[in-house]
Amino acid sequence: MSLVALPFYQKRHKHFDQSYRNTQARYLLSEYAARKRSSTQASSQQSLVQVASAQRAAGRTSSLSSGGTVCRLCAKRVSSAQEESEEEEDRSRYRSLLASYAETKRRRFLGELADLEEDVRLARTQARGTLDKFSIQQMVEEKLAWLKEQDTFADRTRRAPEILVRLRSHTVWERMAVKLCFTVQGFPTPVVQWYKDGNLICQAADPGKYRIEGMYGVHTLEINRADFDDTATYSAVATNAHGQASTSAAVVVKRFRGEEEPLRSVGLPIGLPLPSVVPYMHFDVQFLEKFGVTFRREGETVTLKCTLLVTPDLKRVQPRVEWYRDDVLLKESKWTRMFFGEGQACLCFSRLSKDDEGLYTLRVVSRGGVSEHSAFLFVRDADPLVTGAPGAPMDVQCRDANRDYVIVSWKPPNTTTESPVLGYFVDRCEVGTDNWVQCNDSPLKICTYPVTGLFEGRSYEFRVRAVNSAGVSRPSRASEPVAALDPVDLRRLQAVRLEGDKEIVIYDEDLEGDVQIPGPPTNVHVSELSRTYVVLSWEPPSPRGREPLSYFIEKSVVGSGSWQRVNAQTAVRSPRYAVFDLAEGKSYVFRVLSANKHGLSDPSEITAPVQAQDTLVAPSAPGQVLVSRDTKTSVVVEWDRPKKADDLLGYYVDCCVAGTGLWEPCNHKPIGYNRFVVHGLTPGEQYIFRVKAVNAVGTSENSQESDVIRVQAPLTVPSHPYGITLLNCDGHSMTLGWKVPRFSGGSPILGYFVDRREAQHRGWHEVNATPVVERILTVDGLTEGSAYEFKIAATNLVGVGQPSDPSELFKCQAWTAPEPGPAYDLTFCEVRDTSLVLLWKAPVYAGSGPVSGYFVDYREEGSEEWTTANEAATANRYLKVCNLHHGQSYVFRVRAVNASGVGTPSDASEPVLLETRPGTKEVSAGVDEQGNIYLSFDCPDVTDASQFTWCKSYEDIAGDPRFEVETVGEHSKLYLKNPEKGDVGTYSVSVSDTDGVSSSFVLDEEELERLMALSNEIKNPTIPLKSELAYEVFEHGQVRFWLQAEHLSPDASYRFVINDKEVPDSQVHRMKCDKSTGVIEMVMDKFTVDDEGTYTVQIQDGKAKSQSSLVLIGDAFKAVLEEAEFQRKEFLRKQGPHFAEYLHWDVTEECEVRLVCKVANTKKETVFKWLKDDALYETETLPDLERGVCELLIPKLSKKDHGEYKATLKDDRGQDVSILEISGKVYEDMILAMSRVCGLSASPLKVLCTPEGIRLQCFLKYFTEEMRVNWYHKDAKVASSEHMRIGGSEEMAWLQICEPSEKDKGKYTFEIFDGKDNHQRSLDLSGQAFEDAFAEFQQLKAAAFAEKNRGKVIGGLPDVVTIMEGKTLNLTCTVFGNPDPEVVWFKNDKDIELNEHFSVKVEQAKYVSMSIKGVTAEDSGKYSIHVKNKYGGEKIDVTVSVYKHGEKVPDLQPPQQAAPQRLPPAAASAPAAL
Repeated sequence: MSLVALPFYQKRHKHFDQSYRNTQARYLLSEYAARKRSSTQASSQQSLVQVASAQRAAGRTSSLSSGGTVCRLCAKRVSSAQEESEEEEDRSRYRSLLASYAETKRRRFLGELADLEEDVRLARTQARGTLDKFSIQQMVEEKLAWLKEQDTFADRTRRAPEILVRLRSHTVWERMAVKLCFTVQGFPTPVVQWYKDGNLICQAADPGKYRIEGMYGVHTLEINRADFDDTATYSAVATNAHGQASTSAAVVVKRFRGEEEPLRSVGLPIGLPLPSVVPYMHFDVQFLEKFGVTFRREGETVTLKCTLLVTPDLKRVQPRVEWYRDDVLLKESKWTRMFFGEGQACLCFSRLSKDDEGLYTLRVVSRGGVSEHSAFLFVRDADPLVTGAPGAPMDVQCRDANRDYVIVSWKPPNTTTESPVLGYFVDRCEVGTDNWVQCNDSPLKICTYPVTGLFEGRSYEFRVRAVNSAGVSRPSRASEPVAALDPVDLRRLQAVRLEGDKEIVIYDEDLEGDVQIPGPPTNVHVSELSRTYVVLSWEPPSPRGREPLSYFIEKSVVGSGSWQRVNAQTAVRSPRYAVFDLAEGKSYVFRVLSANKHGLSDPSEITAPVQAQDTLVAPSAPGQVLVSRDTKTSVVVEWDRPKKADDLLGYYVDCCVAGTGLWEPCNHKPIGYNRFVVHGLTPGEQYIFRVKAVNAVGTSENSQESDVIRVQAPLTVPSHPYGITLLNCDGHSMTLGWKVPRFSGGSPILGYFVDRREAQHRGWHEVNATPVVERILTVDGLTEGSAYEFKIAATNLVGVGQPSDPSELFKCQAWTAPEPGPAYDLTFCEVRDTSLVLLWKAPVYAGSGPVSGYFVDYREEGSEEWTTANEAATANRYLKVCNLHHGQSYVFRVRAVNASGVGTPSDASEPVLLETRPGTKEVSAGVDEQGNIYLSFDCPDVTDASQFTWCKSYEDIAGDPRFEVETVGEHSKLYLKNPEKGDVGTYSVSVSDTDGVSSSFVLDEEELERLMALSNEIKNPTIPLKSELAYEVFEHGQVRFWLQAEHLSPDASYRFVINDKEVPDSQVHRMKCDKSTGVIEMVMDKFTVDDEGTYTVQIQDGKAKSQSSLVLIGDAFKAVLEEAEFQRKEFLRKQGPHFAEYLHWDVTEECEVRLVCKVANTKKETVFKWLKDDALYETETLPDLERGVCELLIPKLSKKDHGEYKATLKDDRGQDVSILEISGKVYEDMILAMSRVCGLSASPLKVLCTPEGIRLQCFLKYFTEEMRVNWYHKDAKVASSEHMRIGGSEEMAWLQICEPSEKDKGKYTFEIFDGKDNHQRSLDLSGQAFEDAFAEFQQLKAAAFAEKNRGKVIGGLPDVVTIMEGKTLNLTCTVFGNPDPEVVWFKNDKDIELNEHFSVKVEQAKYVSMSIKGVTAEDSGKYSIHVKNKYGGEKIDVTVSVYKHGEKVPDLQPPQQAAPQRLPPAAASAPAAL
């Protein structure tokens, strides 16, 4: 495995060896070599043949000539033999030449091939470098392009949240689920938060109530089992780094209700204008759900919504919907949004302000007429920024705007609960910026202010803040933008018609001719006057010239004759100017001059004398205030207008609960009419009202207070009776019964009028001329066999109500059946979710015998099947029916029983819904301050006609001497005069003229006993004690005995008794009683062994008594005595220098143990010392006794720090010692405390690879082996072993994994225990993390092995050698390496040529020496030895200096060990290698 990792850019590049040539290239190369070889062989063979033939010819000639005559045959034989021998020689010579040629060619080919390979290697190296550079450049360019594309994509996709599908309003019934949904887009993905009426919705606060989800931009809020309290405005706010978007919707939860009480609300005197354009279609509009009176706070959101039924429902044609506030038609703005569609009309407010308060009217206009609905919206002040600061002003308006001037006005806030407003600050802001600038330096007294210094052509917004003694209010809502422009500029334009149809537009001054200096302004007059400023107005000059105009204003005190320029520094562009800083009581005149670049005009005419004074004063108080009833929660307040009503802005109405004196504002924005409906009052509560008028100066004095009025519905005639039943008939008369009207009209019912008519007759005849008080009447003078019908009307103080519907036809026929007649007057009480109590009256007709019992039947509404509630007949005329279904309506009837059987059923009752009324209260039992037992019931819905009826076992107890009923307003109590066991039973109470308000209470024996015991305690009181008798030891050793009573009157008395003997107040027993706090005490200065015994305090206060005792005997007495002695000694000790806090220890954040003690009562001469084991412990700094704290730091605590540490104080007044023993448990606690500091600050686990393995280490502020630390692998505790060694240093704890393997993968955890908590740091050493660490370990292991076995010089060579000329120099060293290293010597970085002068010797492959015989000056220089093998090596340089005989030996530093230099492991040829 390679020890060197490839660079990242080379991992993508493919490297090649000599096999990179393809087949065609290798074929061409072999063909070229074969052709070259054949041509060389042919040429060499031809030359050899020619030489051989020439030699043979010369030999034959010489032999023939030297031998004489020879016969031809012999000559022929001889020549043939010679030729054969010559040919053989030629062939052998040719073969030798051919062999030598082949060797030469082979050597030449090998040389050429080596050169070719070298060229290929160089070309490949160069190509590889070029390709690597290109690859790096290409990767960098791709990375930059990708980053640029990502940035471009992010810029392209980055956008603020945008809501695609908004929330829709919902109206549901109770206990149904509601899901609100909207869609939003944006990048980055927006974060969505849900709000209910401006409050953040938290799922954890109400588990299961809300479910919030969001996926792919679609966000939903689901409300499970909605109830009436979930009616609110829900908002969703989406936010990211580039903006915010929100959407809102209203959720209305309807409640199942029966017939509502008819309320006649008093409207406000506001007349809405008739619509100018009426839709062509005729629509029938019905309001299904209407918005009611709404109360909100500034800054909140609200939606006024009506659900409509429009007939016909046409998509393209709809009636026109208009919204009005008071009498002003509203338009959409940044504060309000309107919606009409899907059967709903909504007006949404994104951020409420007091400007939004008023009477809101929804008008739906069509050709069929106008349908409208109105309700008031109240907006309270937001919480002030400073407690007690006033509310924000409102209705900021701008008028009379010009080039650099505008007048700002506003309405003052209502300060009923705050201190009066002292003034106002006006701020301005240029449209498009958020920079608000305050316009006035001192508070303004009136609600109008001229703002100057505006820049022409720019638009501005204004706001106002109020100031009182507590601080500054919140700013008002910003005004509508106003532009700093001169409105006269448009009037100066005129159109001039040219030839044909062409026109041009010019200014008036274009027709004035050549005018340079303008004329003087005209009509200079005072347009506004106050005590602090005067506003001047004028008309521009005529002629004015074409150049831009400016104005200068001059003032003069009447009679002075001198003029003073007001705006000398800044010219005025507008024909308006506010002059400030006028002297009070002086009269002034003013004049104005025009100016342009050509010069000043003549002064204008002088104004009339004017004096700075307030022309507007605060209004007088309104007149008489009258209050009348309106509804259960509102009243109508009317008042007379004030006598001084100059420029009134409106009125403020305040209310106060009678008797409290706490006034609250009823409206938060001035109303412009003298009649107001105050809503949101508590039913049945009594209130007082007052009114104050408002104008720009402020508010008037409060009007006189109104009479006290109770908040109740107005008096009306009663509703009609119902349930007319025939109870008996004897053939000549009929007995009728009926039920009371559901609503009495607020006044008790005085009686009933009954009318009758015979069947087939139209006329009704009066039965009774005077009202009948009872609800049962016998009608006489009837004809037997005829049928009659009846109707009944109720009367009260207001008058006679509407008559009932005619009854069914009753036939006048005598009843003779033996069974009883029907029961009647079925009524219900205590209607709850699953039960109710049914009451009835006994039948008038009993049949043949007395009634013995009753059966009660019921059925669900809409069903025909009756179910009997009681298996056996009940003798009572009441029955509690249980186990009914919640939310279901039931109908009941009663059947009477006698000896003859079951009688005629009663008429079926009206349906009753099984549901507990909201706010239902129950009867409670208690005991009053006099010890009387009572049952109490409260009914907030009472009216003047309501009566509380108490019953026992549902029988009226009025007139029973055992009981007494006390009713005050909505509170009623039933007192038990002489309670006894016979009073046990069921008590019930019902309230008339309400919607069935009733309750009951079961008084059992246990509860009665509890109440009687409590009553006895109250009638026979004891003095309650806050604390029993106790003792306290003072610092002087005194003992104080004390107790505290709840309350003591000035006449209370007490006495102390010790061991059954009363002790008087004396120097030995000093007694005191603080009757304001109820503390009674006795102090004993000297507490001795004779004081053992029982201590008792007896108290009497009128009839009440109390007693408390304390026993101090035995161990209890010894503890008090020892504590007294200890405190006495402590007091004496503290007279001299002493330790206020004895020696204790803690651990600092730097993990140092700090010994601390506090000293007191020291002086300059006081000596403080630290001792350890009675030996003086020296510290770097002396203790600062003036500071009172002495500290000793023990860094890096260990067992060597065991011992006894002392801190001593000493001076002429005495001495004190504090000792702390650091050993055993104290030492262990210190180690644990240090562990806590180290555990909290421990670093994450880090991986460190070593040649031995993988080390996991955790850095700590301090570490010692005595700390309780553990290592875990895969949640299994690791024990120290050869494979996994555990250790650490002062700065870290580590786990060494030696020779890691696959088994060592997994999660490792380091744990340090501080005695209470475990502090852990974990690391997952698996996957890529393990692979990287294991690879690094292998590299380090291989590198360590190479370092261990590389070639190196162990020692022996100096860095400098000095030698005299002619001597022999011997450089000897020891080398090492495995395998044996290669040793090469160099001189001046050049190879040394070995000869007799230079010789090198290597012995045993580790002892190396080089000798220079007869050194000369030329041998001076740098000598280097290179020692290396395949793992690397090193180089050592030795400087040799040669001096001549007789010369002074050079001054050189003492020779030192030569420093080696590392050599790479790559093998290289060296000429002098050994």
